[in-house]
Order: sequence, then C-alpha cells, then structure tokens
Amino acid sequence: VQLQASGGGLVQAGGSLRLSCAASGRSFNSYVMAWFRQAPGKEREFVAAIRWNGGTRSYADFVKGRFTISKDVAKNTVWLQMNSLKPEDTAVYYCAAEPGLIWGRIFSSTEYEYWGQGTQVTVSS
Repeated sequence: VQLQASGGGLVQAGGSLRLSCAASGRSFNSYVMAWFRQAPGKEREFVAAIRWNGGTRSYADFVKGRFTISKDVAKNTVWLQMNSLKPEDTAVYYCAAEPGLIWGRIFSSTEYEYWGQGTQVTVSS
C-alpha cells in the first residue's frame, strides 16, 4: 500500500485548502482512511476518518464544521477540504490507512499501519 499526500501550502487565516491522498497497491474496500496532523513539539493527532465502504465519517471536535473528509473510489483518492483555517491548524498533515479497523479505534495513530509522507499546512494570522 502506498499513500501520496499533497495539497498543502501557505494560506491566510480564514482561507481554504484541499488536501488529497492518492492510494495505490490494493483494493481498499475494507479500509479506514484517515487524516492526522502533527505540529512542532506536539504529538500526532486525529483529524478525520472515513470508511472506504459506506462512507461513515468522524471528525475531531476542533475541525467539526470546518473540515470535510470525502473519497473518490474511482480515483482511489481521499480528500480533506479545509475551510475557515486558523493559525492553530498549522501542522504537517498525514494520511493513513488501515484494513478492517474497528471504528472505535480510529482516533489513535498507533492503529494505522500505512502512512503517507505528510504535507505541510501553514496558516498565517
């Protein structure tokens, strides 16, 4: 499994970015796909997740109403639309994937075997 994250950049507060995670290597039918982020000096934290089958979604409280996770099965791609960005959203954003992950465990980075390389998001005030 290979994950390629892209779409990061520098944006002013209140702006928007869309991250993409291109997945390859196998069928992802049983997978949970997720986004995490890690700011300097902080632990990696859960942002959002989506089931490849069915599309069930979950979000961290600090992004609810601002971020949207979605998928394009035909393109094997997961998106993270980020609106109303804040300086505290500045971090490296990683996509992750895990087959058959129990939904209650989606919030822990240790549950995911496959990771993309990360893409930097910087929000200026």
